[in-house]
Amino acid sequence: MTQHHQRKRRPGAGRKPNLVPTKAIRLPLPLVKQLLELKAKGALEVNGTIPASTLSSVAIPLFESRVQAGFPSPADDFSEGTLDLNTYLIKHKAATFFVRVTGDSMTGVGIFPGDILIVDRSLPHSSGKIVIAVLNGEMTVKRFKQAGDEVLLCPENDKYSPICVSEDEDFSIWGVVTNVIHPLL
Repeated sequence: MTQHHQRKRRPGAGRKPNLVPTKAIRLPLPLVKQLLELKAKGALEVNGTIPASTLSSVAIPLFESRVQAGFPSPADDFSEGTLDLNTYLIKHKAATFFVRVTGDSMTGVGIFPGDILIVDRSLPHSSGKIVIAVLNGEMTVKRFKQAGDEVLLCPENDKYSPICVSEDEDFSIWGVVTNVIHPLL
């Protein structure tokens, strides 16, 4: 799957036009200088992703009681300690990166435009997992499905059709999505 192959795009598929000039790694040019500085400090991987290992820790209070979706218990008002979200959300620091979502092809599983995905490159991509894939130079988030030699990248929105990956396409998996961060307000 290393040859480049042109194929017709489905209506609504692919990246939307970007008004900010970009480089081949598809980062806004104003960020390139910052990323090159991070790379010079050894805080950026060669592939251009921002690894979780560059994050700082912030300790946030953790309450021992669980939050009920029914009536709250008035007796549960004490703090258990603190929680570092990096420790809770990131299992393999050196292999984890973050990416912001554009498009609505995954809304059926709670991934919306503007959400931040936590992606672990060290996890194996198996059928049924949500992955970050690169198909013919375009990065996408989809559910990976494989049956024998057939590889599908499946959206979780009925407006879109699955993408069947053929052998003559340039295809790779960048990592498995482990968490989604999105605001409720």
